[in-house]
Amino acid sequence: MSEKVSHRGLVVAAIMASMAMIAIEATIVSTAMPQIAAQLGQLNLYSWVFSAFLLSQTALTVVFGKLSDIYGRKPIVLAGIAVFLVASILCGFAWSMPSMIAFRLLQGIGAGAIQPVAMTVVADLFPGSQRGKVQGYLASVWALSAVVGPLLGSVIIHNLPWAWIFWINVPVGLAAAAAFILFYHEEKHTRTVSIDILGAVLFAVSISALMIGLTVSETGLSTSAIVSFVLFAVSLALFIWQERRVEEPMVAPDLWLYRPIAAANISVFFASMAIMGLTTFLPMYVQTVLNQSPLVAGFALTMLLLGWPCGATIASRNFTRFGLRPIMLVGAVFVPVGTFLLTLLTPSSSAVLAGAGSLVMGFGMGLLNIGALILTQGSVAASQRGSATASNVFSRNLGSTLGAAILGAVLSWGLVHTTSGQAITTDQLRALLNGTGLVSGDAEAVRLALQDGLHATFLTMLLFAVLIVPACLFVPRDAVHKDEPAPA
Repeated sequence: MSEKVSHRGLVVAAIMASMAMIAIEATIVSTAMPQIAAQLGQLNLYSWVFSAFLLSQTALTVVFGKLSDIYGRKPIVLAGIAVFLVASILCGFAWSMPSMIAFRLLQGIGAGAIQPVAMTVVADLFPGSQRGKVQGYLASVWALSAVVGPLLGSVIIHNLPWAWIFWINVPVGLAAAAAFILFYHEEKHTRTVSIDILGAVLFAVSISALMIGLTVSETGLSTSAIVSFVLFAVSLALFIWQERRVEEPMVAPDLWLYRPIAAANISVFFASMAIMGLTTFLPMYVQTVLNQSPLVAGFALTMLLLGWPCGATIASRNFTRFGLRPIMLVGAVFVPVGTFLLTLLTPSSSAVLAGAGSLVMGFGMGLLNIGALILTQGSVAASQRGSATASNVFSRNLGSTLGAAILGAVLSWGLVHTTSGQAITTDQLRALLNGTGLVSGDAEAVRLALQDGLHATFLTMLLFAVLIVPACLFVPRDAVHKDEPAPA
């Protein structure tokens, strides 16, 4: 630290505020997008409003993590907040769906700088024994945002212009930026290294091509999907070649292949694939197959948000006592157990079973994510901590994207290959979800088809969840966090 001392409590508050902007963005925008799309038109581009944000965020997370190791955390996180706020203001002025997508891409760039660097600041300010507790606070921010986002989005849509969905970020972001400027002081970085610009570009192109291919292939393998996957393969090969030849690579292969970090990243990758299926398809199952109200479906999913902070809190308070590997292994067992409960669901099941599966999965995710993050940050020196943290965030985001694509394809296959032999159309599915347009006999047929499709989806989730266990077993038995002395 420099001569000026950071006020750690206020810096943590700034981190929580900046993370809340990103966390609430997904839920609040999804609540308001039907009304926004009705005004902007071009509904065929609807999904790209969400995909654009995740695409740019995932593609640039690792780049900003590396830049924070070179230039310091403070300038990168402030730049990220600035970009995010400018993009939020522009989103409110969007005049068409393409303009909205462009501004969401810009928003994702800001998020890609904020999330990994803010999490790295926690590791810089707190020793290993305290780090988990603060990371638990950040986990609670995501859980709270998932609950508050839809409620806040509904209030804004019914009482204010939809632009305030995005403009509400401005006061929060300005407050966070002011706190970083006033209360966070870090040593001046004097590293003089050549920036691997070509590596950064090739990495961004390869990940963007992969995510575009996954997004457009959700409805079938098209020409654009094939072109995207080919571009991904070519740019990835060039990227690996580039990183092996430069002195200061943007993504150091030695860092990503280091056993503790590789094990942590693989485990959160599969966990994110499984949890994406839960958040996407469990509400659909409860509403349609179990024929429950949206409120009951919401409560079933809320159990995830109850279990996650509980698991994170237990992990943060006990990893110094039991070790990171046992904490991660326990979480790795809870996730597939919760997923297994979902595979037991039938049309006659109680929604309580769905909520129980959600709760157990959330508890396991809390244990696993905190353990993996602390392991990742504690396995490297401070000069590589930004890159290591970014690799963990990148693995989560990529897992979520890949999981959504694969599970969506499994559901589509299941709806076509039903046990009744009657394929279900998207119009029939939409009518059932809206509660209109289907006679009782047709509605029952669609429910049975959904039972087949969603059951196959839950079985695929279980496969992803089971793979978390060997990934955690790969964590070295002597893996420990580096309990560095707290700053003055």
